[in-house]
Amino acid sequence: MVGLKNIRKKRNLNQQKVAMDLNISREALSYYENGKREPSLALLVEMSRYFNVSINYLITGEEFEKR
Repeated sequence: MVGLKNIRKKRNLNQQKVAMDLNISREALSYYENGKREPSLALLVEMSRYFNVSINYLITGEEFEKR
């Protein structure tokens, strides 16, 4: 979840704020950012909408490239 941590930091948001907005614990968000736990597909979609980025970006840190 490289992109999750990157986008949160780029937008100057702390873990507590994002966790509260997504209705998850700060610890859960930290686990997702550090690869200790994987979010559900529903939560990935919610995070994608929250940050207005693709799910691919949240996972890899790179936007999906059309071929």
